[in-house]
Amino acid sequence: MKDTMSRPPVVAGVDGSVSAHHAALWAATEAAHRQVPLRLLHAVDIAAYAHAGGFGAPHGFFEAVEADGQRMLGALREELLAVHPTLQIDTELLAADAVPALVSESAKAGLVVLGSRGLGGFSGILVGSTAVALTAQGQCPVAVIRGRTADEAPPTDGPVVVGVDGTPTSEPALATAFEHASTHDAELVAVHAWTDFETVTAHTYANQFDVDWDAMENSEREVLAERLAGWQEKYPDVTVNRVVSRDRPVRALLAGAEDARLLVVGSRGHGGFTGMLHGSTSQALIYHAPCPLLVVHSAR
Repeated sequence: MKDTMSRPPVVAGVDGSVSAHHAALWAATEAAHRQVPLRLLHAVDIAAYAHAGGFGAPHGFFEAVEADGQRMLGALREELLAVHPTLQIDTELLAADAVPALVSESAKAGLVVLGSRGLGGFSGILVGSTAVALTAQGQCPVAVIRGRTADEAPPTDGPVVVGVDGTPTSEPALATAFEHASTHDAELVAVHAWTDFETVTAHTYANQFDVDWDAMENSEREVLAERLAGWQEKYPDVTVNRVVSRDRPVRALLAGAEDARLLVVGSRGHGGFTGMLHGSTSQALIYHAPCPLLVVHSAR
């Protein structure tokens, strides 16, 4: 039996919500595939409760909150063990703000997994800049587990879709995507979008300046082929479909992920994926991806 104790665990942030429950199930399956331990983490910001509205918490309040959290963690652990009886599952309740707690955990984890919305200790975890901060500050890949609707379970079949920006910054995302596709016997769809302009706007300027779109597209196909060459040799068991899109990255990725089991992107990029996880682009992927989103720190 492999020694899983020395290998980085998968960490799932949970809070009792339906979304977090889906995330925990997904995280357990991923930990089982990786043959590593699973850590279930529940964070409660005691300081926020203590000063809410300027009033002190009633006697026994914190003890009750902690007891509820421990019961939730225990019940979830037992449920996951019923599905994965040989999986090592540890639980911990922390009196801390969720984001710093998860960022700290990411230094020792191989993957941090979250639901797309939450309650309790992780309430608001994926609102605006908080999600961007977590993907930016985390020291390991971060997965946001989504289905087609807020409370729907994530898909378990379909291809793995990865965003490729044509530069070395996309290598870590490619490595993760190929490994996931190989481990889960899935096809891989590599999406390379190469304009930050709206399609209509791009065509307008192209007509004015006589841009050769066919030549540009052929060049971008060569760029994608170069990026994929080494990985296809390393993972000959993975079938790869290439998509070169004359569109904005976020729209191309959302379209490609429509029937996917996982969407993988880097945390930063150049060319078509500049600012991939900043501002409105990041929110579009986090809030609207029809499948789990895995954010991998890109090469710097």
